[in-house]
Amino acid sequence: MPTSNAFVWRDRFKASGIHFGISLVIALMAALLVFGLWYPYPYREISGGRELFLIVVIVDVILGPLITLAVFNRAKPWRELRRDLLVVALIQLAGLGYGLWAVFVARPVHMVFEYDRFRVVHAVDVPLELLAQAPPGVDALPLFGPTLLSLRPFRDSQEKMKATMAALEGLSLSAQPNLWQPYAAAIPEILKEARPVSELKARFVNQASEIDRVLVSTGRAPQVLVYLPMVGRKSFWTVFLDPVTADVMAFMPLDSF
Repeated sequence: MPTSNAFVWRDRFKASGIHFGISLVIALMAALLVFGLWYPYPYREISGGRELFLIVVIVDVILGPLITLAVFNRAKPWRELRRDLLVVALIQLAGLGYGLWAVFVARPVHMVFEYDRFRVVHAVDVPLELLAQAPPGVDALPLFGPTLLSLRPFRDSQEKMKATMAALEGLSLSAQPNLWQPYAAAIPEILKEARPVSELKARFVNQASEIDRVLVSTGRAPQVLVYLPMVGRKSFWTVFLDPVTADVMAFMPLDSF
């Protein structure tokens, strides 16, 4: 009898191991989709993509094989065993699909220059009924990673008051599509608001060497770059810019407000 039980558990662990391997391959493919398209660096950290995806992986890679370990038994009729494994697979795929959908709707869609800072806007931040207000040529909810946008000047004090009241109620200025414009349209304002990196290093003396390390990757002399603060989902970062073109050169998890 013990020998029979040993064979049963050996088969169960083997089936669970195969299931784990298949689940791991699927999870790696999902990771390429999530971090390659929806949450490229640094948004996987700024927007919490890594934490959201971790939940998906736990459900997909751990829970499925554990259920297989519990239900697999060669003593069952083949039809019953096949049915059980199919149910496990369907439950796992449903969980994976729901998890990926949650990651998708929470994805970052724009990094917007908001008059004196950058703000990351996520798909879930923009009310669906406002999407039609996006200006021509601007993809309101891009599928292949965040785009750069800026906010146009207010047309009058009444529009400014209305937009500000909406922001106080939870709809940030950057999540209001009627205010969007191409990033290039605001380059003079961006460069006017940006500050030299030397000023940042003077404010954060203890992190000056870390700032230099981040900027080395740009291939530019740190002293020529400028910066602006950025508001993420749960944290504040710093964006480093070219002082002439306002191109984004690097990011750093530093609250520079």
